[in-house]
Amino acid sequence: MLRGIEGLSQVPELRRRIIFTLLMLAVYRVGVQIPAPGIDAGALASFFARAHGTLFGLFDMFSGGALQQLSIFSLGIMPYISASIIIQLLTVAVPHLEALKKEGESGRKKISQYTRYGTVGLSMIQGLGLAIGLESMTAPGGAPVVADPGWAFRLLTALTLMSGTVFLMWLGEQITERGVGNGISLIIFAGIVAQMPSAIGNTFRLMQTGDIHLALLLFLLVMMVAVVGFICFVERSHRRIPIHYAKRVVGRRVYGGQTSHLPLKVNTAGVIPPIFASSIIMFPATIANFIQLPWMQWISQALQPGSVVYETLFVVLIVFFCYFYTAITFNPVDIAENLKKHGGYIPGIRPGRRTSEFIDRILTRITLIGAVYISAICVLPSILITNFNVPFYFGGTALLIVVGVGMDTMAQIESHLITRNYEGFMKGVRLKSRRG
Repeated sequence: MLRGIEGLSQVPELRRRIIFTLLMLAVYRVGVQIPAPGIDAGALASFFARAHGTLFGLFDMFSGGALQQLSIFSLGIMPYISASIIIQLLTVAVPHLEALKKEGESGRKKISQYTRYGTVGLSMIQGLGLAIGLESMTAPGGAPVVADPGWAFRLLTALTLMSGTVFLMWLGEQITERGVGNGISLIIFAGIVAQMPSAIGNTFRLMQTGDIHLALLLFLLVMMVAVVGFICFVERSHRRIPIHYAKRVVGRRVYGGQTSHLPLKVNTAGVIPPIFASSIIMFPATIANFIQLPWMQWISQALQPGSVVYETLFVVLIVFFCYFYTAITFNPVDIAENLKKHGGYIPGIRPGRRTSEFIDRILTRITLIGAVYISAICVLPSILITNFNVPFYFGGTALLIVVGVGMDTMAQIESHLITRNYEGFMKGVRLKSRRG
């Protein structure tokens, strides 16, 4: 792998793409430090100090700390992701969108355009709601977060945050087109990784004061390496269903007769289930910050991360959304019809309905494995914080995103190297021409 990294300098186009990606991510991190107008930064920081376990804390993690200081990128790229998920779900229910999805490249561009429109609308609504919520926020000492509330502040804040989200959407598309990796994923990746230095510094300070022993720190390091390796293994795991294609004679030529496979990923739903589950569970805790009622406070305390109720409900919702999102994005009936149309079949399984039932049965089993895997990774931070007093958040959705995006980006870099007749990261592998 080190030889492959050294070879990056020998591919000028790949080097330009990597530099462009790093510069765009640097622009994003600079924008995180630009605050929106009309906010008392000190009062807002005091409010977020007690916002752990709410939607504000979740969104602040995905925005890379931008929400905590209400920068122009406070909404992050989450409105775009939400719009993409909504459009993807609507393709199943709306015939027009379903037809566009089957039109190929032209349909994909039209759906992308609808997603951009949805991003603008969602970011404007979220920005307006956030502005209204900020007006009712106060620091623990009673200082208001907004110095001059009113519709002027609300509209200005909504337009500022919407413009920041649209700029991030454009930035992500530029990275995808002219850089390396998926731009939207890399922006989320950069926001999460940017918070790691403070967590590492806090850990070493606690070790110097004696709150964390060296043996515990070594155990945590070994466990982290093992967990990351386990995530890499599961994310690459899939079940291969063998596919045979019947021979067809067209004139004097014989087509088909090939053997292939249908890969079914263990984690088909990705990181969508924990995001949905966290948002639903944290909603009551967020509402409780604004409604001081005894029963709301009781619900908020019961749904705090680390409690038995929270963790149980979290796992149940993850399993539900794993099956729900997999059923939305993967249709065994369409797969069976396409195989039948192209002369493909699964050995021992009749084409058509039997094939779709067979695929659905296997997909149901491996989705359960994927749901258990995601649940274990997402419950891990609560176990570490509660039982071992770990001062940082390790695991959960953030770790899944970081490892997944890192693997995908390295795979794209490797594909660039292999395409340009370079050895890549695999020692001893070289592509040769037919004459060679």
